[in-house]
Amino acid sequence: MDRILESHLRAAEILYYFALKQAQKYKISKFLSSSHYMTLTEARRNLGLFQHHDAITGTAKDWVVVDYGTRLFHSLTNLKKIIGYSALLLILKDKNSYNSYSFDNLLDMDLKQNSQSSLPQKTIITLSAEPRYLVVCNPSEQDRISVVSVYVSSPTAKVSSASGKPVEIQMSAVWNTASTISQTAYEISFLVQIPPLGLKVYTILESASSDPHLAEYVLHNGNVKDKGIFNMKNVKSTDENIILENSFVKLRFGPSGLMEEMINKEDGKRHEVKVQFSWYGTTSKKDKSGAYLFLPDGEAKPYVYTALPFVRVQHGRFYSDVTCFLEHVTHRVRLYNIQGIDGQSVEVSNIVDIRKEHNREIAMRISSSINSQNRFYTDLNGYQIQPRMTMSKLPLQANVYPMTTMAYIQDAKHRLTLLSAQSLGVSSLKSGQIEVIMDRRLMQDDNRGLEQGVHDNKVTANLFRILLEKRSVVNMEEEKKSVSYPSLVSHITSFFLNHPVFTMTEKIPVPTLQLLGEFSPLLSSLPCDIHLVNLRTIQSKVDGKHSDEAALILHRKGFDCRFSSRDTGLLCSTTQGKILVQKLFSMFTVTSLIPSSLSLMHSPPDARNISEINLSPMEISTFRIQL
Repeated sequence: MDRILESHLRAAEILYYFALKQAQKYKISKFLSSSHYMTLTEARRNLGLFQHHDAITGTAKDWVVVDYGTRLFHSLTNLKKIIGYSALLLILKDKNSYNSYSFDNLLDMDLKQNSQSSLPQKTIITLSAEPRYLVVCNPSEQDRISVVSVYVSSPTAKVSSASGKPVEIQMSAVWNTASTISQTAYEISFLVQIPPLGLKVYTILESASSDPHLAEYVLHNGNVKDKGIFNMKNVKSTDENIILENSFVKLRFGPSGLMEEMINKEDGKRHEVKVQFSWYGTTSKKDKSGAYLFLPDGEAKPYVYTALPFVRVQHGRFYSDVTCFLEHVTHRVRLYNIQGIDGQSVEVSNIVDIRKEHNREIAMRISSSINSQNRFYTDLNGYQIQPRMTMSKLPLQANVYPMTTMAYIQDAKHRLTLLSAQSLGVSSLKSGQIEVIMDRRLMQDDNRGLEQGVHDNKVTANLFRILLEKRSVVNMEEEKKSVSYPSLVSHITSFFLNHPVFTMTEKIPVPTLQLLGEFSPLLSSLPCDIHLVNLRTIQSKVDGKHSDEAALILHRKGFDCRFSSRDTGLLCSTTQGKILVQKLFSMFTVTSLIPSSLSLMHSPPDARNISEINLSPMEISTFRIQL
């Protein structure tokens, strides 16, 4: 939830500043007099509070954890509203009509969460012959091709671009349980290309002329009673391999629905990449595992199931996936059939529920044929990579390290990266393995001051991407150095994983609402290696409201240029860290841009308006900007 709030806060800050500038230009009193800025400030504070060392680690008492969760949840709800208000102002054809709309029935985010401890659910859009707007927002500074999925009430949905051109859609079943499909909801997915930091407008309606590509299903070790409009095949035999493929990669799965092999389409090479689950227990000695300590009873025991699990395979126009239903984990592996960055890697989603277990920890292990020996790499706070050595002379728990956003193993020819949307503990106990601990349930206190065990487990969603890359020219001496960098594709995949595109829909069709086709604030994508950390409105010195200035925070990432980024779907280039200020925005003119200290408290003595930004690799710079 912390990452989700972080992603929403960044999007809200950026859209709010653009909307504020438009509101000032067109003198829109309703937006200018709103309390949005106070709400943004409160959200920053709640997110900041959660960075406390007992909050992000989960080493706080149950009621304190609930309080943190409630604060995050409250801010998330408010940020969704701000994103909706700001986006509406930016894409309204007639900006002055903003004052006349009442706000409960306009743009609404499509993910709903009922409480701080529940998983987000997609809202079902009730369709009619009256078209309603669907707005997609890209929070990244790169031009982006993504698949957008929404739930609709009718199987005859039709999506058109703002100019009225119909868009190809994939229609999939919405599953109420593992083997029953909803008769009132359908999932439609379509491809969007959105400008950097931009918004794109589509319309959606019910129409007899709609022509969706229906997904096809194959069910192993189980069956579905009511198939609805979908073509579903039951398979009893276990010797048939399950295959998923796109233009980059082909995946082979075993009879239990777990991935076993990745085949690179470019050179046809087969790589063993096996996904398995395992359990750790806790020691029988007096001191046992708790919130702080990991004291396992030896190596992990494999996850055993008596009968083969129910496996659901879906083949669709834009994505295909394999979902396998184990008792404690619903494990889904999805492959996007698109040319962009999202098609390069494999998406893995685990919904974990160990609330009935005692003193057990569940882990996911990826075993590959990569000869990584005893070295692996984890990131420090998403900024830099630290090499790790697995030492056999140390106890098992001493070889587990934190992973914030990624971990990888490599040999002379390949690198296997696990990118993560949440912080977890990771280890590589044998050559070619990456193991992640996904959830722990421990019944006793471990005498470190918390005075309780870890028993407030929830159903948790874990999201990962697995990326297999070819390496070229490797000098083995360099391998021993204490620095290592992700590839550009890896950096951007990690960003896309943590900052997905947002979809908003018009709650109730408003016939008078006229929207532009898109909002595209930047002239082009920023260079591949430059990340816009934030563009946040600075507080005014007088009344605690907004001022006219914003903080532009840029981070130039260090990347390993020995990985080819040819034909990988990257839509940007690198410029040695140079950006021309006048070539940055398309709809706004930069009136001033002054370098500042990171905290914005000080400006260097020779600070003046600059026309070119120069960043060194691995550096973060802050500027005061006025549009």
